[in-house]
Amino acid sequence: MRPLLIAIGLFANVLATAQTPKWSEKEANDWYAKQPWLVGSNYIPADAINQLEMWQAETFDTTRIDMELGWAENLGMNTMRVFLHDLLWQQDPSGFRRRIDRFLGIAKKHKIRPILVLFDSCWYPFPEVGIQRLPRPGVHNSGWMQSPGAKALTDPAQQTRLLAYVQEVVLAFSTDDRILAWDLWNEPDNTNGSSYGSSEPRNKVDLVRALLPKVYEYARAGLPTQPLTSGLWKGGDWSSPEKLDPVEKIQMELSDIVSFHNYGKPDEFKKRIQDLQAYHRPILATEYMARTAGSTFQGILPIAKEYRVAAYNWGFAAGKTQTWLPWDSWQHPYTDRQPAIWFHDIYFSNGEPYQQEEVDFIRGLTGGKSAGKATARR
Repeated sequence: MRPLLIAIGLFANVLATAQTPKWSEKEANDWYAKQPWLVGSNYIPADAINQLEMWQAETFDTTRIDMELGWAENLGMNTMRVFLHDLLWQQDPSGFRRRIDRFLGIAKKHKIRPILVLFDSCWYPFPEVGIQRLPRPGVHNSGWMQSPGAKALTDPAQQTRLLAYVQEVVLAFSTDDRILAWDLWNEPDNTNGSSYGSSEPRNKVDLVRALLPKVYEYARAGLPTQPLTSGLWKGGDWSSPEKLDPVEKIQMELSDIVSFHNYGKPDEFKKRIQDLQAYHRPILATEYMARTAGSTFQGILPIAKEYRVAAYNWGFAAGKTQTWLPWDSWQHPYTDRQPAIWFHDIYFSNGEPYQQEEVDFIRGLTGGKSAGKATARR
């Protein structure tokens, strides 16, 4: 026990002396000035139901990823937001690192620089590696997994493992210019009330609030040359620090760049941007676009371009996540019908656009290729 305590103490001392500091406003804005207008999607290949199936060795499908990122390049997209998982690093760190490297190589081939997401509090709270479940018929994102899961989040003995994952992944790619940024924790205090709320730890928000600053600390101990962020996502007033809730304050105080989620109509999206301008840092909308909620490419992308805000819609190619179905499919599964209008996603799984005029509109704003359609390899 004593050698372990000494090792932990030495590790803590390293953390105290070897960290990249939070970027200044000038550093953040100078970095952003060098970027093109960033447009992309939250990405998972159509043949994966969740992060584990995307990345595990047995189901890591580089052919599919290469094809789909080719569609994205053709659309004029230059970035993607991609989710990792702590259990993948625990299971096979060297193999997972190689697969991340392979993914980054494919993305670079298509002129795409992804944001990598380390943790995610959304959806199923009990992830396990191995063969993943089949999609639940008619239900939106029925197989997505939290990272860390409830067991790891509530077990103090696992905190060292989780923080080591953060530091080691960032350190492995700390100088890799194929990565745009690190999103440390997606919707950290989301308790999933409309899906798995009854299975969540009662003190989840308190646990997250205690762990989140350490996640930033250990990410900075990975000496990243890329910026760190975690996005605001709930309702409420974001216009000044004193109006933020405790988790939001941590996100804003410790992030290099500002990111947020909004699935509202154009006027609401614009108001969010205007409020966040008060922080004088680059702004990235890392989730938007839910057609039947009034968040559309035609309504949102022109605003994002006007304010030079990065824009990442949810969903790319319709597949096992079933995110063309709306959120209310959790209460009313679409087992005997299809929605009149898709909720998320841009392409069918074979590369045909859901709406050709929508794809043409995106290309018109991004400068993507105007000729031809994305088509799957037969």
